[in-house]
Amino acid sequence: MLPSLDPFFYFAPLDLAGVVLLVASWLGCTWLIEHPPASRPSVSVLMARYRRQWMKHFVTRQPRIFDSNIVGSLRQSTAFFASTSMIAIGGIFALLGNPDRVRGVAEDLSAGSDAPTIVWEAKLLLILAFAANAFLKFVWSNRLFGYCSVMMGAVPNDESTTAYTRAAKAAEINILAARSYNRGLRSVYFGIGSTAWLLGSIPLLIAVMITISVILRREFTSQSREVLLASEDG
Repeated sequence: MLPSLDPFFYFAPLDLAGVVLLVASWLGCTWLIEHPPASRPSVSVLMARYRRQWMKHFVTRQPRIFDSNIVGSLRQSTAFFASTSMIAIGGIFALLGNPDRVRGVAEDLSAGSDAPTIVWEAKLLLILAFAANAFLKFVWSNRLFGYCSVMMGAVPNDESTTAYTRAAKAAEINILAARSYNRGLRSVYFGIGSTAWLLGSIPLLIAVMITISVILRREFTSQSREVLLASEDG
């Protein structure tokens, strides 16, 4: 029997459903977190408010070394995750060159390891897509935090209209940098979840549901969110 030319021939409907759910959940979580109901803001939205307050107080803070240290720390985080994503991308390319290694691991963990090479390559490519997206988001976040630091340096040492205007611009760039950083983290979360597909469609579906619950819990029901919402009176 000749191998089929249709790439979907080698995948069961449950496999395709798992991939669709994975991508839809990834996109849906991002939209919900960045556009939550007004009555229930996400941690990301709450932190954006604090970033604006940070830049507002930055205008009158002297000296400003504390603020520069914060931005430097944020850039280090993005650089760390960008480097980690690059290592992951390199590792996946190495596995694509020798998918038998992945098949060997699958033999020890699950059934169905006799699938053709195209199946393992497709599963690795899905993980690679999330790793590449994460890398691009972290790099862009790093660059935006750099823009923010330059704009902060352009804020005059007085309480003029120009100072507050530039500080507000720096705040918006800071928020955009944080948004890109968070998108990169979500790509990492769902990329890790996508590795469950190596074990089969059912593990993939379970991993997607776990990933969704972890992300949404941290954004909408975590203790850190309660702290951010706590009244500051008294």
